Amino acid sequence: MGVLNCTPDSFSDGGQYLDERRALEHAESMLEEGATIIDVGAESTRPGARRVPPEEQARRLGGVVRALAARGVVVSIDTTSPEVAARALDDGAELINSVELGPAGQLAEVARSRGAALALMHSLGSMADERAYSSEPAGAYGDVVADVKGALSRARDQATAAGLSADDVLLDPGLGFHKSARHSLELCAHLDELVALGHPVLVGPSRKSFLAAVLGGSSASLPPPRERLGATIAACLLCARRGAAVLRVHDPREVQQALSFEQAAQHV
Repeated sequence: MGVLNCTPDSFSDGGQYLDERRALEHAESMLEEGATIIDVGAESTRPGARRVPPEEQARRLGGVVRALAARGVVVSIDTTSPEVAARALDDGAELINSVELGPAGQLAEVARSRGAALALMHSLGSMADERAYSSEPAGAYGDVVADVKGALSRARDQATAAGLSADDVLLDPGLGFHKSARHSLELCAHLDELVALGHPVLVGPSRKSFLAAVLGGSSASLPPPRERLGATIAACLLCARRGAAVLRVHDPREVQQALSFEQAAQHV
């Protein structure tokens, strides 16, 4: 899953793809590099980011979703807004990717009514309430894997109660969202416990601060997002081994190369 941020303030590439032409060119580039899904978002989820009204999200998206879908691309819409999700699905998107569990029921109704799927990501709340990356205190969870698994199970039940088929539900542990670096690392290491819930698991470790933080050093000395590719690839390989079905990344070519090499080695 290639990341396409139509935002001015995303943590890694904010402002680069606000122009529709550039956004479409970047999407085509990621497809050529091995992405099979393009995840389009118009609202940043960096710590402290303010909510973006549905009408502004729609303006930022413009005709990007419609243009990609017309070319036969599998498009995911990254939003927590039922209104934005409905518009994107009407434009041809096939998956809603929600970074909060609160609207699970509403988003499930939208997905069901349009024959789409829904990815539910764990977070303790909006990232507007988060002070900094990977800053959640250690005591925020009793057992982070068990707590996330329970919350995702409940959100899944809300989605299916709204009429969405369980076959159309994906689950995401929410690496880096209201979690310390240690929390995210534990979720990667024990991802198979979430896979055991019986739904495809989506993970998004790409370029996130926890990747650098687990290697040590102060927050001021962490390498910037674009310099975290090595750790991103390592996290993707680990999650794939643990059963992840979808990897959400900024660098499809490099991650695909690593996955292909590992798969080839398994057949020697």
